Amino acid sequence: MPAASTRVPQQERSRATQARLLEATVECLVEHGWSGTTTTVVAARAGVSRGAQLHHYPTKAALVTAAVAHLAERRAEELRIEAEALPAGPRRLDRVIDLLAAAFTGPLFVAALELWVAARTDAELRGALVPLEARVGREMHRLTVALLGVDERRPGVREAVQATLDLLRGLGVANLLNDDSARRTALLHTWKRQLAALLTPETDPPDRGTPQAGAPGPDRP
Repeated sequence: MPAASTRVPQQERSRATQARLLEATVECLVEHGWSGTTTTVVAARAGVSRGAQLHHYPTKAALVTAAVAHLAERRAEELRIEAEALPAGPRRLDRVIDLLAAAFTGPLFVAALELWVAARTDAELRGALVPLEARVGREMHRLTVALLGVDERRPGVREAVQATLDLLRGLGVANLLNDDSARRTALLHTWKRQLAALLTPETDPPDRGTPQAGAPGPDRP
């Protein structure tokens, strides 16, 4: 009984330590970039001993990829919660795109960009980041489909959703150095109209092989 009673607090402390390390890592990536984010700096910011940090995340690559994965999961859950308050009808698409656009200018996106650039020349980081980004990309795509309430089995829907995410990612990069909000708003206004047209099911034309009542058949003048 004593062993069980002490195990739970230990597990809770361990989870709390991990959470502090992951939050501190993202903050450091946003504030100091990849080169300024060292495991020593992260541990100090999190108020965690160096030994505890190494116990949970023995390498810098393991620490930063875990931090991005943690924040991606948290942001996806926040998007789902925010989407519950969205209205149904034609205005929903506009609001969904606005929510997603905000996600591509937030701390997660900035931290991820730092890792993408660093991974180009860091083999260890690239090995850890590529599968993570593939998973995050799939989850973001599925989330977007769900938020828009569209059927991905329809021709062109998958491509339209992916084009939307690619556009938002590019606009997020453009906004990194300068405030690009005015141009982004104008572009998104245009894309929302185009996307609505792409995602709206076309009405099936009547079967021309069966004449309607009162309509001239193939043998009528």
